[in-house]
Amino acid sequence: MNVGMISKRYAKALLEYAIDEKSEDKVYSEMKLLAKQFAAVPRLRMAMDNPTLAVQDKLSLVKAALDNKTTPVFDNFVQLVLKQRRESYLQSMALSYGDLYCELKHINTGRLVTATPVDKKIADKMKALVQQVKQGDIDFESAVDPDIEGGFVLYFDTYRYDASVRTQLNRIKQQLMADNAQS
Repeated sequence: MNVGMISKRYAKALLEYAIDEKSEDKVYSEMKLLAKQFAAVPRLRMAMDNPTLAVQDKLSLVKAALDNKTTPVFDNFVQLVLKQRRESYLQSMALSYGDLYCELKHINTGRLVTATPVDKKIADKMKALVQQVKQGDIDFESAVDPDIEGGFVLYFDTYRYDASVRTQLNRIKQQLMADNAQS
């Protein structure tokens, strides 16, 4: 079966359950944090994929990734996923839930990545620029990635605007290599 299809089905069921329990907003925060933790801590993904690790240990790891501050809806969902042996899809389920939630609530997503931390005023200006392009509410966050060396990368919905120094240097390098290859 397709990973995307499985993840989306579980995410949709979770969203419906969370709406019934009037906790979809809190579950969105939990699933968003879980997705971030999977991205930041590769060993969490490895633990979920480990068939020798007990279900209870996997549940404890997921809850610990969220500082043990989870809603009963989230707990019940993770227990169901573990019972059905679908834990390897948990990261995709978290991402799918975020997409479905934002679609339901008409929320656009945006992320500003800079080489050094930016103050709130600059982040708010970038958020305002995104809101001019895409009307409606926006879930906007800032992140720091020193590897971009300077400038910024702006993501919103499916768009990516890369004004980083690293990308500019790579373009110059590619141009110089192309020019030298023609000589």
